[in-house]
Amino acid sequence: MSHLSKILTSFVAFLIALTGVPGAVSAAPRTDRLDGFYGQRLAWSSCGNGYECAKLTVPLDYSRPSGEKIGISMVRLPATGPKIGSLVLNFGGPGGSGVDSLKATKETVSAAVRERFDIVGFDPRGVGGSSPVRCLGGRGLDAYLALDPTPDTEAEVKEAANWDKTFAESCAKNSGERLLAHVGTVDAARDMDVMRVALGDARLSYLGFSYGTYLGAVYADLFPTRVRAMVLDGAEDPGQTAQDLGADQDRGFEVATESFLRDCFGTRGCPFTGGSVDAALERLEGLYERADRAPLRNTRDGRQVTEGVARAAVEYAMYSTSDWPRLRGALADAFRGDGTGLLRLADESNGRRPNGKYDNSFEALMAINCVDHPENPCANWPVQGTRYPKKVRAEGAPPIVVVGTTRDPATPYKLAQALAAQLSKGVLLTNVADGHTGYGKGSACLDGKVDHYLITAEAPRPATCGTPPGASRDRS
Repeated sequence: MSHLSKILTSFVAFLIALTGVPGAVSAAPRTDRLDGFYGQRLAWSSCGNGYECAKLTVPLDYSRPSGEKIGISMVRLPATGPKIGSLVLNFGGPGGSGVDSLKATKETVSAAVRERFDIVGFDPRGVGGSSPVRCLGGRGLDAYLALDPTPDTEAEVKEAANWDKTFAESCAKNSGERLLAHVGTVDAARDMDVMRVALGDARLSYLGFSYGTYLGAVYADLFPTRVRAMVLDGAEDPGQTAQDLGADQDRGFEVATESFLRDCFGTRGCPFTGGSVDAALERLEGLYERADRAPLRNTRDGRQVTEGVARAAVEYAMYSTSDWPRLRGALADAFRGDGTGLLRLADESNGRRPNGKYDNSFEALMAINCVDHPENPCANWPVQGTRYPKKVRAEGAPPIVVVGTTRDPATPYKLAQALAAQLSKGVLLTNVADGHTGYGKGSACLDGKVDHYLITAEAPRPATCGTPPGASRDRS
């Protein structure tokens, strides 16, 4: 679950939950009317720096395969050695561009995995280059994302409700109801099965982070016999209620913030003194209250650094310890009245570019969640949402590896425990560390187990791995 999900929760009291109506798990969808899609070949072409790009054609509505078609943007890094097949990645969100994420770094997976697999990223439907959802423009999103996340007056509550309605209406106008009705996770999972065949793989090898764990779990539930190896890192729990998820995530960010503060006390330039976590938390809350009363100045543009912006910046930095040094500096400036550093962090979180335009990650997040989980603020949403059965068993699938990080702010460790127990053959790997997700973050123990499983499809035993103190931290 990305930081965007947390922001959405804060702004409009929307508890994004993986809930669903009770009922039997769906059988694998029929594919006999989809032969034209399953029989396609991808036309890969160079798109720079060793990457190759292609478009996968899928039906907008799988119940009407002869109707409108859309293209799914894909990118791959060809294997560097003898190839097993393709490893499909989802980096999270919902709303994150897998194409942009993979093109941003070739180090997402280890050299050993790169040797044996074509590494494949894609933009799920509604995201990036795959029929992107569009709603508000840049100025509208600036205002929406600066809303008070803790409205305490009737006027603030009304303002949030009005913006919620405006957001939904703009999505209907700029994206169209047909697209909005078909950007959910079940449709994205069906796209992945078409992708699997187009890639030439008899069974899917998959690595999903954060929201990508939900997408992967749904795929495994729909197509259990078509899974070769699947790693779900930073897991969501499909069986959790909205209320429980909201409480767990709030506590997850509290735990992560406390860990950040303890680390801060031992670094140069820490804006908190005295070594007391409680006192530091009180000072941080005081900063939020100050920004609520009178927004902080910034030296970049005319936007106000509100309480919502400040909280978004701090929460975003909890995702990776590599951002902790920047947060320390930004908070030191903020205590002096300058919110420029916090604004930079919040802009990164929200996908805002220097020119004032946004990628569509926030808008896609809203659209996908309102299909998957039609709770408030989806009451104003222009299309009817659908829900997947809340328990994901994946009966008939091979062992699926679930990775949980003990101080993960966005997907707390207990969610990984729940998903591993829920799956018919779930294997839990515990990563004792800070930050969101575990693979590739400094634990040779964890990375080695994941790599061996992906390459051999031989599942590890449940195990606990620990990151050495400070191994992935910049203590400058």
